[in-house]
Parts: sequence; C-alpha cells; structure tokens
Amino acid sequence: MTPTKTVKTIKIDVDKCNGCRACEVICSSFHATPRFSSVNPARARIRVIRDPLEDVYLPVYAGEYTAAECAGRDQYIIDGRRYEECSFCRASCPSRDIFTEPDSDLPLKCDMCESDPTLEEPWCVQWCLADALVYEERQEEVPAAALLEDLDVDLEAIANKHGWPKVVEAVRRLAEKT
Repeated sequence: MTPTKTVKTIKIDVDKCNGCRACEVICSSFHATPRFSSVNPARARIRVIRDPLEDVYLPVYAGEYTAAECAGRDQYIIDGRRYEECSFCRASCPSRDIFTEPDSDLPLKCDMCESDPTLEEPWCVQWCLADALVYEERQEEVPAAALLEDLDVDLEAIANKHGWPKVVEAVRRLAEKT
C-alpha cells in the first residue's frame, strides 16, 4: 500500500487582495518567540508584493528552499502590466532574500501554522478580510523512500549554503518550541 500525504495549499485570488498586509502581521506574530509576543513582517512566511501606483498586490507564501537560481528570467504581461517571474516564485533561493530569517539568514518556509492544537486554517487565511486567501487540502500518494530522500536533500542544500552549525542551532531552537 502506497502511503499518502496531505498536501496543504493556499489558493490566492490576486483580484481580491487590497494590500492590507494583515496576513504578514499575523504570520510574523504567530512565529515570534514566544508566540504572539511581537510583530516583525520580516519574519513572516507570507509577503505581499506591492505596486501601489498600479494598484497591484500579490500575496506570495514561502515555499521550498532551492540551492540554485532560476534559469529563466521571464516576464509576464497580465492586464497590460509587466511582472518579473520572481514576483510569482515561492522559493527561497540565492538570488533573493525575501524569505530568509533576519537574524540567521536561514530560509523560511510556510508551515501552514502547524501547532498544537491544530488549526482549521492558517492564521493568514483567517485574517484575510478580503477573502483573497483560501486554504485547501488534498491527498497525494507518496513512496515512503521519497519522503526520507526529500528530507536529506533539503537539509544538505541548507547546510551547503549556511553551514551545519547554523542548521543545528535552528533545529535546536525549533525543538525548544515544541
């Protein structure tokens, strides 16, 4: 029997986002130590890419870390407006620091506000009064060997960039939170 995993995603409706940044505020507060003790949007796992002159706001939440930069630098034109490919990218990569922890420079990744007790929806979705963020779950089959292999690759990539001492320190801090 092939194991399954729950894939959690946040569907983003750019047309509804008004740029209020409430998602950044609650995300950074949830991930503060101790929880909800401070607000620092630089620690948020979601960012609103803003172009207020064009009245465009694009929420993007942090995805996987990648050690390599993108090969393409495509541009997209949507409703007559030009966007860089990086504007839509969720990855933490060497070419930009949008999703890095300010103190350690370690990459951030959205954890869908995993906590005990488990939340029905991530905080950013709950706080989005414009309904631009919608939480979705689905089941996918995953070979068991792939799960451990993914973890090895991710840890090695992070260690190659930041060094094992920073990775060990980050894991220690996370273990203390649980």
